[in-house]
Amino acid sequence: MTQNVAALLRHIDAPGPFVILDLGCGPGRDLVTFRELGHEAVGLDGSARFVAMARAYAGCEVLHQDFLALDLPPARFDGVFANASLFHVPTAELPRVLEDLRAALRPRGVLFASNPRGNGGEGWQGGRYGVWHDLGGWRGHLGVAGFAELEHYYRPMGLPRAEQPWLATVWRRIDDA
Repeated sequence: MTQNVAALLRHIDAPGPFVILDLGCGPGRDLVTFRELGHEAVGLDGSARFVAMARAYAGCEVLHQDFLALDLPPARFDGVFANASLFHVPTAELPRVLEDLRAALRPRGVLFASNPRGNGGEGWQGGRYGVWHDLGGWRGHLGVAGFAELEHYYRPMGLPRAEQPWLATVWRRIDDA
């Protein structure tokens, strides 16, 4: 995931070290990466088991919260790393979740999101809920939520588009002048 981590970090225009929220941190792999790069990493996961694992593995603050009931401090984070996590948020709930993430970002903060791409399909698959966004639809959601696109790319790199199932996007929080 070094490409995704680098995409987030290169767009943060605040002085480092940065405070990064790893949304859906799982057992803590990316928390360790951010910490080893000298940043303050904070994890968030809805699974109590993953929260305990991440705390033990990464030695970072890890919040136990459901994506649909976020309770984040305002303007705390320079960046939010949502790697393979926001696609689990139902479309009807996405505006509120994006608003919560935007509020948790500092002015001009950056949101990285990587989602499996598709044509807007939504539903249960393999016991997990997912939404398979296309680029146009995803742009619409983030634009309405107060974000400006900085870049997008498909993964894995170097393959034909049909063999790149992941859409990665980077966004900046827009603030009124």
